Amino acid sequence: MRTKHVVQKHRGQRLSSEVERLRRQTRRRAMWIGAAIAAVAYAFVFYYFIVSPYTLRWKALYGDLSAPEGYSIRGIDVSHHQGRIDWAQLREGRIGEEPVRFVFIKATEGTSLTDAEFKRNFRSAREQGMTRGAYHFFNPYADAAEQARHFIANVKLEPGDLPPVLDIENAGNLNKNEVRKAALTWLQTVEKHYGVRPILYTYHKFKQQYLDGADFKPYHYWIAHYYVSRLEYKGEWKFWQHTDTGHLPGITGEVDFNVYNGSMYDLRRLTVRE
Repeated sequence: MRTKHVVQKHRGQRLSSEVERLRRQTRRRAMWIGAAIAAVAYAFVFYYFIVSPYTLRWKALYGDLSAPEGYSIRGIDVSHHQGRIDWAQLREGRIGEEPVRFVFIKATEGTSLTDAEFKRNFRSAREQGMTRGAYHFFNPYADAAEQARHFIANVKLEPGDLPPVLDIENAGNLNKNEVRKAALTWLQTVEKHYGVRPILYTYHKFKQQYLDGADFKPYHYWIAHYYVSRLEYKGEWKFWQHTDTGHLPGITGEVDFNVYNGSMYDLRRLTVRE
């Protein structure tokens, strides 16, 4: 009886050991499967939120820069950040297969700053036969009416020039109503002086948050939205700044590329008249 009991005991121990071994194997297998699922999930999240939004930017940085399809009127915007531009060389440059048709040039900022290269750039663009425009970089900490007067004092638009541009990207410490009031003050003051409706430049989210609504609908919209093959914005727009990593002869370093939403005839109709 004792021998039989010992045998049964050993069998029970072996069975218990086998069960424990199987449990350990099952746990290890479950851990490996869990780790694999986690790795796949992490890779998906990493690509979707980190890699995918910047894929076109990485391509652009390495020279694989494709202009959006369906737009034949291409242009740039420049400031002192592009340094001393060789405008004769620039005139021969191409964005895709298209020449540079228009250029927006930074003129002023705030109530006292005038871009160091503005006068030279503005004159040279005209001499090279490019359709030119001037823009003001808005300072939310300065009086909007004074900023408008500063732009007017420094920018003389001529027939054939594009309308003046308000570049507003930062709300500073202003609330939504204050941003709207300041932007309208600048736009209306400038429109009254030049007799032409200005262009409003900003990025999509800023416009949605601060500058949507009937008050801003009459103004031509220049949208900044980088590294996407097509715009998801559903409203009307005239210009699209689609990258800040463009390269052209005559400019050292990078420059913003833009397209115009329309024909050359439409672009000319947009310009300042006699």
